[in-house]
Amino acid sequence: MLYYSTNKKSTEVDFKTAVLKGLPEDNGLYMPKQIPELPSGFINSLPTLTFQEISFQVASAFISDDLSEDNLRTIINEAFNFDAPLVELDNNLFSFELFHGPTLAFKDFAARFMAKLMGFYVEQSGKELTILVATSGDTGSAVASGFLNVPGIQVFLLYPSNKVSHIQEQQLTTFGNNITSLEIEGTFDDCQKITKQAFLDSELNKRFTLTSANSINVARLIPQSFYYFYAYAQARITNSEPIIISVPCGNLGNITSGLLAKHMGLPIKKYVLSSNVNDVVLKYLKTGTFSPAASIKTISNAMDVGNPSNFVRIQALCNSSVENLRKDVSGFSFNDSQTINAIRDVYKKYNYVMDPHGAVGYLGLQNYLQQINEMSNGIFIETAHPAKFLDSVEDAISTEVEMPDRLESVLHKEKKVVKLSASLSSFKEFLLSI
Repeated sequence: MLYYSTNKKSTEVDFKTAVLKGLPEDNGLYMPKQIPELPSGFINSLPTLTFQEISFQVASAFISDDLSEDNLRTIINEAFNFDAPLVELDNNLFSFELFHGPTLAFKDFAARFMAKLMGFYVEQSGKELTILVATSGDTGSAVASGFLNVPGIQVFLLYPSNKVSHIQEQQLTTFGNNITSLEIEGTFDDCQKITKQAFLDSELNKRFTLTSANSINVARLIPQSFYYFYAYAQARITNSEPIIISVPCGNLGNITSGLLAKHMGLPIKKYVLSSNVNDVVLKYLKTGTFSPAASIKTISNAMDVGNPSNFVRIQALCNSSVENLRKDVSGFSFNDSQTINAIRDVYKKYNYVMDPHGAVGYLGLQNYLQQINEMSNGIFIETAHPAKFLDSVEDAISTEVEMPDRLESVLHKEKKVVKLSASLSSFKEFLLSI
């Protein structure tokens, strides 16, 4: 399997090269040259398979030429040692809980897969690797946890000052060792811009072997598709109704992976793109015009993205046609007040606690189901444990949220961080001084 750049000005590369480079020279994003179609027998057998078995079959379609079966199975089994349960709240209404990994966020799936994969490649080559990560919260801690103490790999996390929750900041700034946290005086979009510029900087590339663990790296895109097959498998055990999945969206990596799964043959009837007031992609769905904007701070901070990188991948999947995209995706946006009300209402009705991102997903799902008025399995994705957003959630439900031990422990650790201005020059000066 070869991978091309969405800007189509770089040479095609194999999977290993795409992973280790992270970003093509032409500043596009890597995409698989062909989307493999999985056999109907595999789709029909999904309810009988474990998550690890599903992941191996899907991964093999993309990277079988680069890893032996034994090595791929080992990477998958070591990376995915936790579950992703589909929790039924009501008839045909499900929460897909993707927060049961070590940092209690959906980013653990791709981050752990990448860490095992890159660790394998580094061990093979003997060359050190420097990973740059822009994070609006959960990506940073998931990557840090996955790559902590992996030999031959240094990780630099760039996060926006005062724009992540306190618990998220404690998670991503208390690792130390081979993990360095950089507090950027700007927005997530600034952090993302700095990392992209760094990958194209000749001086930095002479000094370091740079790659990314953000969703711009194709090794994040592929493993996130695995759990869509698993959600389908669990829903099919319940009944045979059509499946609608609502995805809280920020940088669009998660819904891009869902669309990738659909293009591989997973029979999802519709995806709902659920956003907060950072709704540039929703506006694109409505108007056909994509107009990036400055991000706005909300309580669902991981979605505070005004220029999502993965939009170009969505364009590639729909052949740059908004009409094609509308066949697979509908979209809705919600403000903080609506998000808080949803958390409160669902707690009262189902005794279930959502985080703000899951609440946005729930709202998008409800709006879409009301539009179509058809019997369906409605699934909304819970991307993070509600305890990571204590203030917002406890204010909404007027009840204490139980704090998992692994979150509680980070609150008492020392914050280790370097503060930098929102510029490539500041970041470059720091990196070259190490």
